[in-house]
Amino acid sequence: MLIPNPQALRGPYPADLHTVMHIAQAQDTRSWLQRWSQLAPQPTPLWSLPGLAKQLQLGGLYIKDESKRSPLGSFKALGAPAALVRLVLRQHPDWSADAVLQGQHAQALATLVVISATDGNHGRALAAAARSAGLRCVIVLHSQVSAEREQAIADFGAEIVRVPGNYDASVAHAADLAQRHGWQVVSDTSYAGYEDIPRDVMQGYGVIADELVQQQDQPFTHVLLQGGVGGLAAGIAAYFWERYGAHRPRFVVVEPEQADCLLQSAVHGKASSARGSVDSVMAGLACGETSPLAWRFLAPSVDAFMAIRDDQAVAAMQVLAQGRAGDVPIVSGESGAAGFAGLQALAQSPAWRQQLGLDAQSRVLCINTEGATAPAIYQALCGQPADAVLRAQQAWLANYSPR
Repeated sequence: MLIPNPQALRGPYPADLHTVMHIAQAQDTRSWLQRWSQLAPQPTPLWSLPGLAKQLQLGGLYIKDESKRSPLGSFKALGAPAALVRLVLRQHPDWSADAVLQGQHAQALATLVVISATDGNHGRALAAAARSAGLRCVIVLHSQVSAEREQAIADFGAEIVRVPGNYDASVAHAADLAQRHGWQVVSDTSYAGYEDIPRDVMQGYGVIADELVQQQDQPFTHVLLQGGVGGLAAGIAAYFWERYGAHRPRFVVVEPEQADCLLQSAVHGKASSARGSVDSVMAGLACGETSPLAWRFLAPSVDAFMAIRDDQAVAAMQVLAQGRAGDVPIVSGESGAAGFAGLQALAQSPAWRQQLGLDAQSRVLCINTEGATAPAIYQALCGQPADAVLRAQQAWLANYSPR
């Protein structure tokens, strides 16, 4: 399903949005976050896939590979740590971000407890940042989060709380625990009276866009972004809109059809809930409630919202892993492949292509938001282990180089 967004604007980046999130803040975040021990110091690869671009009748297809961001395996390594550091610095403005992430203030932070709900990647990143800073971290998991993902979070020293229900139930439980115990929620989902930390999470994702403008030789015409609560899409769309103004790319947000809260927000013209069960193989996108703060940015910037089936995401994982048409093999998890899955569906529809101006001159960007963050699930869905794909990637790199 594709829903055009009648609220989308093409003009200068609005001043009221600039007061909340802007390029300078993203660049400042990048300047210190890239020195964190859990992040690779260099930008993640921007892969060019000319073989698939030709098959899809595009001028160019590019994938920003966030699986290479850190041992954490996903783009979430930018958001939660950025928000945690800024939370601490608001309380201690004379401290430096580097000192916080190096654990130099661990003793002073001994009484600070951070908590969050997660489907896996956000909680893992928060737990890693909390361990680096030397403070206590509690993570709430719902019933659909795999034991494999739970262990990956616990390995960073987080205390795990399990609750029945879906992601939204875990969000509510985390908020309740925080209120009862005086803990600090670090979430990318905003609600009344809670916007500073979700803003900082989204601003962390702007680091991806800051790298991209240095890696591209020509601006992208179209950008496909994963949905979820809207944080990633808002962080990247805001950056590109501020930079390019009326010449910004066309943005398409992709989410599971059973967790289509952003698409429903476009239909109703306000932050809304998903109409489906929310359960999806795309675990990182299985969110039922739109973040109101993210929606402030998405409502005027996203040109279309798209819902895809689970089998389409799995097929996209397999295509990327196989390195078809001579392209580089890419390890892309269930949620990581969603943007590319949406592009495949768009490219096969003449009506949708025309509606979005997608043609043989288009330069399209997708973001691989995660690698095999749950290796057993990846192997079951992709039909081969992630290590085999990485070996194929290394063989490819022996003859070619990423952009």
